[in-house]
Amino acid sequence: MKIRNVKAHCDIPCAVYDPAVAQFAALSVVRFLDLIGEMDDNLSSKEDIAHLARIMEQKESHAKEVKDAIATIWGDYFKEPHMEKFPEIHSLTHSIMMTASKCKQSLDRENGLKLVELVNRFAEIFWTTKEVQVESKKSLNPPNLDLIVPVVSD
Repeated sequence: MKIRNVKAHCDIPCAVYDPAVAQFAALSVVRFLDLIGEMDDNLSSKEDIAHLARIMEQKESHAKEVKDAIATIWGDYFKEPHMEKFPEIHSLTHSIMMTASKCKQSLDRENGLKLVELVNRFAEIFWTTKEVQVESKKSLNPPNLDLIVPVVSD
């Protein structure tokens, strides 16, 4: 059996985790949903169909990226003291997984917005466990939604 491609976090307690990967993937899901929504319902050419297929593939790929990033942080970073302080982390992670799946299964923009909201809450909890202050900042990337980010000071 030939192994073609393997991806994994290092599984060495490196302490290098950041929910930004999941946040930007969730933001991308909404953007792809918007791009699909902007397309004409009557696809008139093979070019249009191919374009839709590429956007759909990327939407689903980014939804999976959200799931992978969140599962890695939840499984590798969060320890018992974090879970005691934030008991919602288990149900929140499950909700993210389910909502990301809904984003893969449908074209409902509300699912994408909910995904961003849930991933932002996850990011807020994550940074709080590291005693880092957070703030809400509007993404400079379309669809220009709010993201929870660490407060960076000099």
